[in-house]
Amino acid sequence: MKNSKPNVEAKGTVEGKYILWLFIIDNQPHSARAVLNIRTICEKHLKGRYELDIFDLDQQPALALSEDIIAVPTLIKKFPLPEMRLIGDLSNTETVLEGLNFF
Repeated sequence: MKNSKPNVEAKGTVEGKYILWLFIIDNQPHSARAVLNIRTICEKHLKGRYELDIFDLDQQPALALSEDIIAVPTLIKKFPLPEMRLIGDLSNTETVLEGLNFF
């Protein structure tokens, strides 16, 4: 898990990659499921074309405010634009793929 503030500018320069940020609270079951589900989805549908950063809001509570996180887990697709958000354990693969425009 990341312990620093996200840096969009540096990561956004990677051509053709999906940049995903997952905000969790580490000791919550929904968060654990979200981590497993998004890793599975990415490895199946975006293998070699994604960067996934996971941020624990217990360790970095200020990120909730700076990134406008109102619920956890929250997944943000930073790149490619447009930025998209999904809230929940990401268990419905089809919904995740459609919601983040992976197609």
